[in-house]
Amino acid sequence: MKNKWKHLWENLPIARKLFLEVAVTAATLFASNLFIYAQINQMVERMNSVYISNVNLNELSDVFSDVQSFMYKYLQVKDSESLTDYYRAEQDYRKLLEGLNVAVTDNQIQILEKNIRNMSDSYLAITDETVQAKRGQNVEKYKSSYESALKLYQFINHDISVLNSRQFKNNSASYQTLQAALQYLEVISTVILMIVMVISLTVMMMMTKDIVTPLTNLAHTAKLVGQGNFHVKVPTLSTGDELGIVTGTFNQMVDSLDEYVNKIKESAEKEQEMKERELLMENHLKEAQLKYLQSQINPHFLFNSLNAGVQLAMMEDAEKTSVFMEKMADFFRYNVKKGSRDATIREEVEAVENYVYILNVRFAGDIRYHSKIDEEAMDFSIPSMILQPLVENAVNHGIRNIERPGEIYLTVENHVEKIEIRIKDNGAGMEKETLDRILTGGQAAEGVNSTGIGIHNVISRLELYYNDDGIFHMFSDGEDKGTTVVLRIPKRGGDVHVSHTGS
Repeated sequence: MKNKWKHLWENLPIARKLFLEVAVTAATLFASNLFIYAQINQMVERMNSVYISNVNLNELSDVFSDVQSFMYKYLQVKDSESLTDYYRAEQDYRKLLEGLNVAVTDNQIQILEKNIRNMSDSYLAITDETVQAKRGQNVEKYKSSYESALKLYQFINHDISVLNSRQFKNNSASYQTLQAALQYLEVISTVILMIVMVISLTVMMMMTKDIVTPLTNLAHTAKLVGQGNFHVKVPTLSTGDELGIVTGTFNQMVDSLDEYVNKIKESAEKEQEMKERELLMENHLKEAQLKYLQSQINPHFLFNSLNAGVQLAMMEDAEKTSVFMEKMADFFRYNVKKGSRDATIREEVEAVENYVYILNVRFAGDIRYHSKIDEEAMDFSIPSMILQPLVENAVNHGIRNIERPGEIYLTVENHVEKIEIRIKDNGAGMEKETLDRILTGGQAAEGVNSTGIGIHNVISRLELYYNDDGIFHMFSDGEDKGTTVVLRIPKRGGDVHVSHTGS
């Protein structure tokens, strides 16, 4: 019988084998979850039913008060509406009394229920006498009956209050017990679920072994064949599924490849040699490009920044240091990743924020950064590494050595055809000659804290990218008046000429 089932399994198509494995595992997990859900739901229902007795007693107390108040109202005004209300409340109260205990018992709560029911029967009889005496205009009778009813009302009301309090204490204890049992059930359910999952995974692994092993052998042999070894064979399978067909066909293919490769070996070796030369040249080119990009990151800037992170870690716990190192990582990752690729304005703004954060950690928050961003402009693309060098220039040559607090303002505005980006500082400013020299290709010397991408680099890339020499504008009212850089980025291109004056 066992061999029969094994034979049937081996000849099943792979799709059906996988379906059976997944179906068995899913059914087992579903049944386990269903059982756990039923147990937890049952426990929750028991917890919800704990305080029903208190709810019933509160309803009994309310209806009982209605009986007394409607009877008193009828005695005062003697109208048909009050009488109708009294009889309706009396019927409701009698129905609620049926839920109280009448049997002989030694349980204190049930004894209270029995007393309340007995006194309530007497009370209702007296209230009926009172109402009848009022209807018969027997003043002495209804007055004495009302006083008796009032005394009984007070006793019953007191007993209901005591019963409610005792039941609440018992229900609270029961609720806590059920809550603890629910927590215990959750633990047990988790353990059961884990056991079922382990068993299901074990069974699934055993069932898939017959599928995975031939595929592993086939993959290993294919790897050897891919390496040029055509003298290997996949172990032949006796199964009638797709794997048996594939392994047999693969062995035939290997034999054909071995014969074919022997015929074209010489030409293949020559072609391989040419490909290796091309690959070597390509690798040398990429290596040169990488070294060029890496050389743009000033090692002094990287060293000083990371050193600031180490000092920060010594001064406090690791939380702020982790933020600092994350900002550093994001900044350099963006610098290396983007390279010559385009970026969105959002990414450029984030790079600026990371850069300012790093500098503020190094220089104890001396730089005050303000931004006003139009979100509708944030997803337009621009060349990468444009804004950060401009902010860096404002820091190094504008606000670094001034006595007042240095401030950087970044504004992004979305216009009809262009996006205007404005970077302003309150720093040292510059004379018109210095402005003209920068705009015509000159460049101030970079300090040891520079990332290595100067303003002229930014201007050149913007002009090449947009084929427009009117993208970049720089303004200053003179020394100690601050500097403003304005980029007018076209959404659809455009011919805009450079202007050195006006904003």
